[in-house]
Amino acid sequence: MEIEKTKFEGAYLIKPKVFDDERGFFMESYSKKRLKDLGIEADFVLDCHSKSVTKGVLRGLHFQLPPYTQAKLVRVTKGAVYDVIVDLRKDSKTFGQWEGFELTDNNFYMLFVPKGFAHGFCTLVDDTEFQYKCDNEYTPSAEGAIAWNDPDLKIFWPIENPILSDKDAKAQKFSEFNSPF
Repeated sequence: MEIEKTKFEGAYLIKPKVFDDERGFFMESYSKKRLKDLGIEADFVLDCHSKSVTKGVLRGLHFQLPPYTQAKLVRVTKGAVYDVIVDLRKDSKTFGQWEGFELTDNNFYMLFVPKGFAHGFCTLVDDTEFQYKCDNEYTPSAEGAIAWNDPDLKIFWPIENPILSDKDAKAQKFSEFNSPF
């Protein structure tokens, strides 16, 4: 397992070692010990799995408010996404900045998203499946979202006319968000 720093303190792109042969492949998708050895500590308590049936689905940018914040380990199990994180930590030197990553079922990359970040992704191909490991339970009363197309954040999304949930279409602007992180 190889770890690559992102531009954000505490956020990492993880490249697992994949053993590939004519039968297929084998990889370790999670090891608490290996991640801890790499400097990532999270006590994951919830696994989630989503499926997007068509290219162009955009989910996000989501977060949970304190005291229900979540760190996440995310990966694609089928298909491909463009995955984006936004730093919401008001005392961070990278507050309000974003970074995007391509996660696919071919590159096997995973992204560790620390607490205090908004997270979202758009699907790049049809029939994409995405898995999350979270270190806190989902708490609907604590959920929040920032607009995917926020004019201040200026996030590049490699799709046009995304397919959004009603909730994501009505997400607040970054300038309206008073960060508790």
